[in-house]
Amino acid sequence: MTPDFLTESASHLSDLVALRRRLHADPELGRHLPRTQRQVLDALAELDLEITTGTSLTSVAAVLRGGRPGPAVLLRGDMDGLPVAEETGLEYASANGNMHACGHDLHTAGLVGAARLLHTHRAELPGTVVFMFQPAEEAEGGAEPMIAEGLLELTGERPVAAYAIHVVSSDRGVFATRPGPIMAGVAELRVTIRGRGGHSSAPHLNVDPVPAAAELVTALNVLVTREFDIFDPVVLSVTQLRGSAAINVIPETAEVGASIRTLSRESLERVRSRSAEVARGVAATHGCTAEVEFVDLYPPTVNAADETAESLRVLTAVFSEERVRVMEQPRMGSEDFSYVLQEVPGTFVFLGAVPEGVEPGAATNHSPKVQFDDGLLGEQAAALASLAWNALTRQG
Repeated sequence: MTPDFLTESASHLSDLVALRRRLHADPELGRHLPRTQRQVLDALAELDLEITTGTSLTSVAAVLRGGRPGPAVLLRGDMDGLPVAEETGLEYASANGNMHACGHDLHTAGLVGAARLLHTHRAELPGTVVFMFQPAEEAEGGAEPMIAEGLLELTGERPVAAYAIHVVSSDRGVFATRPGPIMAGVAELRVTIRGRGGHSSAPHLNVDPVPAAAELVTALNVLVTREFDIFDPVVLSVTQLRGSAAINVIPETAEVGASIRTLSRESLERVRSRSAEVARGVAATHGCTAEVEFVDLYPPTVNAADETAESLRVLTAVFSEERVRVMEQPRMGSEDFSYVLQEVPGTFVFLGAVPEGVEPGAATNHSPKVQFDDGLLGEQAAALASLAWNALTRQG
């Protein structure tokens, strides 16, 4: 019989809210989050868990072994903030120049809550749960080094399922997910166009790379709209243009930088090859050369069909049909839980967390003004605990 985690979570809410607000007031960036790690370790100290901390990053992996035999499942919460100066005016707002503008403080506190709920029932827990507290989701990528350091082998066997919940600035208390791709993969394109610099008064005596860079911006946008299927979308955004530091100098080089989002390996490989061809062709037309660097960052986040169908069933049973939605389309943002889902079948879920009285979408994730409702932490913890319990019971 599945415990009533939703009812039980109410007794943990005040502690989880306090933890979340301490984290929110002191966000850290990247792979090294020593103060955040200490908060997590202190919050887990009274539980009977096997704790492993990272060596190349300040991760925390906690293993809860149940009293009954069964497989292992993994639950994940990311911990890092963003280099955003907060403008919410909250009493517990960050003042250190960084901000939990993507809700990772809620993810961390919610995962602590799930650990407490499952620990209460460890005697009848049919298997093992791995709690993955991950740094560096926002920039450097923390999931991949955690996996490399043995995260998926901590229990002696690989998890049979993995789950994560991410808060978003949409309808409060609504869970949303979908089978298949749910978030895009991300890559970066960097092009250096090389000409011959000189005085701005004599462009005919030089080879100006700036017009080539300007034309390349248009050419890359045309490439995406003309050569890629809208049902396997590619989003290419040119976000960087650099030329001369002085207004009266034709530069030796001009640089173009773009962020690229894809949902399939086929589109990624095609945009990689075609963007390089277009860049070199445009440069050559202007008498320049182009040096092209294409950097893969995160792969697409892909939910397993069977696990996601089961996740939707569990969430509906716990929270009601009105609070669970199947997304029609993926989001084109990216997420490094994708590395876990490449190794373990599972489900990534969004939870709308706009506070009451705030218009959904008025300030979105990564905005200096975004706010999330930590009154939902108990429900977030109950959802994670329910997903883990169901997977252990079903696959044990």
